[in-house]
Amino acid sequence: MSKLMFTAALLLVSSSTRGRGGTAAFQLYRRSSSTASAFVNARTTHHQRLSPGIIPKSTASSTSSPLSASLRDLLEGGSTRSSSSMTKAADEAKSPPAQAAAAAVENVVETTLPIKETPTQPVKKSTSNSIISISDSYDSGNGEFVSFNIADGEEDYTDVIVHVNIKPDPFTLLEQKSYFQSFSFRASINFNSPAIRGIFCDKKSIKVKYVVDNAHQASYADAWNGATVFATEKSTPYDAESWHRTSDTNYEKGVLSWTHVHDLDGESSSAYFAYFPPYSYERHLGLIAQCAESEGARVFSLGQTVSGREIDCVKVGTGPRKCWIIHRQHPGESMASFYAEGLLNTLLALDDKWDNVSEKARELFTFYIVPNINPDGSANGYLRTNAAGSNLNREWCPSPSPPAADGSSTSEMYEAPTLHRSPEVYYLLKHMDETGCDAFLDIHGDEALPFNFLAGSQGMSVWGKRLESLHGAFLASYERANEDMQAKVSYDPEKPNEGMKNICSNQIAERFDCFAATLEMPFKECWGRPAGWGPERAGQLGASVLDALCYVQPYLRDKGDFWEGLPDKDAYVAPSSEY
Repeated sequence: MSKLMFTAALLLVSSSTRGRGGTAAFQLYRRSSSTASAFVNARTTHHQRLSPGIIPKSTASSTSSPLSASLRDLLEGGSTRSSSSMTKAADEAKSPPAQAAAAAVENVVETTLPIKETPTQPVKKSTSNSIISISDSYDSGNGEFVSFNIADGEEDYTDVIVHVNIKPDPFTLLEQKSYFQSFSFRASINFNSPAIRGIFCDKKSIKVKYVVDNAHQASYADAWNGATVFATEKSTPYDAESWHRTSDTNYEKGVLSWTHVHDLDGESSSAYFAYFPPYSYERHLGLIAQCAESEGARVFSLGQTVSGREIDCVKVGTGPRKCWIIHRQHPGESMASFYAEGLLNTLLALDDKWDNVSEKARELFTFYIVPNINPDGSANGYLRTNAAGSNLNREWCPSPSPPAADGSSTSEMYEAPTLHRSPEVYYLLKHMDETGCDAFLDIHGDEALPFNFLAGSQGMSVWGKRLESLHGAFLASYERANEDMQAKVSYDPEKPNEGMKNICSNQIAERFDCFAATLEMPFKECWGRPAGWGPERAGQLGASVLDALCYVQPYLRDKGDFWEGLPDKDAYVAPSSEY
């Protein structure tokens, strides 16, 4: 970068006023910073910044001299400007204020402290002069810094715009795609940024607009409509009660955006943002430890994941009917973990609150509860895959192989589950074959539909009046126990005998001729219900499933026409995705 460019950048960044000239030049300073090794000669990670003493306070106050349009044109346009404009700008750079600024630059270079080198891996991260530092280097984090700019003249009075991207899952061999949708990242004020020291030095807070640039390429882009991003100002993203929805989330022209006000002189300079509040692996292990210490529970591992984590299973109860409930096949659906926590808290009275329903459930059932079948994907911040890039909810039996690279079909089968690609499903299914199964629930979250709902096994050959009646009675009882559940809206049922056998609940229904369903919870607010859908109510929904299971337990293996004795309110309701 030339001395002229340094002079212009420092003059504008040092200015304590926020005019259009200052904005334009600062943007150029940002774009040119990669070559400005004399201005900032250290590379930095998200958590390692330059010393707070880099720019002397006197410099910021003594060089706040405005630049002419000529010099600003030179900065913004470079060689595309006229020669007369460039000459005029060059003359201006020779002025006493400009020369004083150049001397200040040399002073800055001398006082810059050496910083530890960045990792050798090509990690996209916020630059040292970025106003906001973006980090996803924590359990379940996913969010990549793209760029930032000063938002001069924005109608909503935004000060800064920060652009991020969501990182994709590993490529799935069977489905031939890389999923992405869920995200979670930390945004912190970089107090060493020249703009914070200059343009915004007299402000107590700044309003930042966050923009997800690749939202239109997400796996379920239409689902952004009506979505609301979660935020928390806590120092940790794992305080579930601290999260709140942002009121101005907007999806327009292919980008997702929202705003947040960061304090510059308080404790709220950092914030976390997420599609849904994350549930950490540490919290999962804590839950497992509580269960292991609880009387009447036995914790064991079904096997290990691709990355070597244990697939924890909690066995509870002594009843004759075997009920399996699994969670987090799709790791980005963190509400499933809060559901599991609510279920186990109630079933084992981990919160020291005993009730008759949980006691009855332990007498009627032997439960096998898997709180997180995909801990690898959860920790890595993936949406739908495990560490090997497998969508576990398509790994429950062999499937036709995907087309070859040239588009031609093949007669070979895609083998599943396998120990190298989907050990999570392999070990789970192996244990289920040993224990048997009378009732099964697979707990998920849905991006598009703003409802809690149940997806049944209508497309399987075993579906008939018996399973239809069990589905209807279970769901009707669930609605009575928890108003967040409803029956009318769900995925459109598969046609008879055309169900996908490699989907978990379909395979279990067919394999064990039992009531099996996928329970979905929304990322969005619950339609027609009071605002506030989030981790707490997901936990409550998990607790109240015991009422519904106890209600249908007598009929699970009833070979008679039991539905004839059920009340009309328990009748099956054919669902639809329309609402």
